Amino acid sequence: MSPSPDSDRIDLAVIGAGLNGSLLALAAGEAGLQTALIDRMPLTSLAEAGFDGRTTAIAYTSQRLFKAIGVWDELEGHAEPILDIRISDTGHDGRTSPLFLHFDHREAGEGEGEAAPMGWIVENRFLRAAMLRRLQACPRVELVAPDEALDTSRSADKAEIALKSGRLLAARLVASAEGRFGTMREDAGIGARAWSYDQIAIVLVAHHERPHRGVAQEKFLPGGPFAILPMQDGEAIDGKAGEHRSSIVWTERASIAIRLLELDAPRFNAEFARRFGNFLGHVEPAGPRWSYPLGLIHAERYVDERMVLVGDAAHGIHPIAGQGYNLGVRDIAALVEVLVDARRLGLDIGAADTLERYARWRRADNFTMVAATDLLNRLFSNDIAPLRLIRDVGLASVNRIPSLRKLFVRHAMGLGGDLPKLIRGERP
Repeated sequence: MSPSPDSDRIDLAVIGAGLNGSLLALAAGEAGLQTALIDRMPLTSLAEAGFDGRTTAIAYTSQRLFKAIGVWDELEGHAEPILDIRISDTGHDGRTSPLFLHFDHREAGEGEGEAAPMGWIVENRFLRAAMLRRLQACPRVELVAPDEALDTSRSADKAEIALKSGRLLAARLVASAEGRFGTMREDAGIGARAWSYDQIAIVLVAHHERPHRGVAQEKFLPGGPFAILPMQDGEAIDGKAGEHRSSIVWTERASIAIRLLELDAPRFNAEFARRFGNFLGHVEPAGPRWSYPLGLIHAERYVDERMVLVGDAAHGIHPIAGQGYNLGVRDIAALVEVLVDARRLGLDIGAADTLERYARWRRADNFTMVAATDLLNRLFSNDIAPLRLIRDVGLASVNRIPSLRKLFVRHAMGLGGDLPKLIRGERP
């Protein structure tokens, strides 16, 4: 017999156990909120999956949140620090402009202590497994998976979620972490600005002859950005050192990307190597290729009665700056702080004024990043000669001004704006 709504009352129900949903459930549970994490997939299957080529860029401030909730100790040994970022422009002929922009993590340092990396690259399999272990050990979090939210009804005092298993779950607040294509936002009548870039991102791992030394490269090609992100070396085999590896996010116009993905391995590898260049010696793709269409989506509002949107459910941006996941992390830190503050004051955590504080806090930061990534992609994803000259001169000009470089580095690390406590490495 399923529990009644009254006896099954919780603080927060999170729909979707992806990287954002799992992190929200864990951060809320660690902060003392009774939380349920609901997903149609068995969570152990996600954590037990082998390496599939996908990685996540974790900014410096996001790392502080992971450390505050006890996840980073498990991840640190699998995380490759980003020490430098080099941005350059490359034309149809494959030649890279001599004008470039170089960021050094030491430029953002304060005082005499060792400067922190700008971020880290972590394989998704390690990130999922570390979060699942912490979720399973958190007494305030119930893992409701595999199960599915078939219907959600919300009223002035509660939200009720009817599950496929027959269970009826009542919560003070429900959070949609379903991603860009979840149904809760549409069911709530929340519109969104959305458009396609007519681009496809090809995601893979490259093995290369020489070490990357913690340097991330962003090469702007006519079809879109080509990101080379430093990964830990592969596992050593038979006493031999592991392969030097980088994670690749290769953006192309959709029509070209489709043709590239249809090529046999030798021809695909040749096209890849031409774009990658020879600065790390011989290079070739390794393992599977992933691809997904690129677009922008930004919800008109982040909250509704007893409901809140986080991560890609609220905003999905171009990967040009590698900040999509980190925006979601800041959403989570702000939401948990708002909910904990409300509960501490004896207020209703699902009340409209509580949720509006979260929406006001996050909207400006998110809108700024949505607009910036959209503008950068439009500015750099072309081979128009006057625009190439303007952007190359712009990159070189910023490169010559230390104060501007420091400003950009600190923003890449997530150090701008009104930071929630978890992002500062503190408990809410």
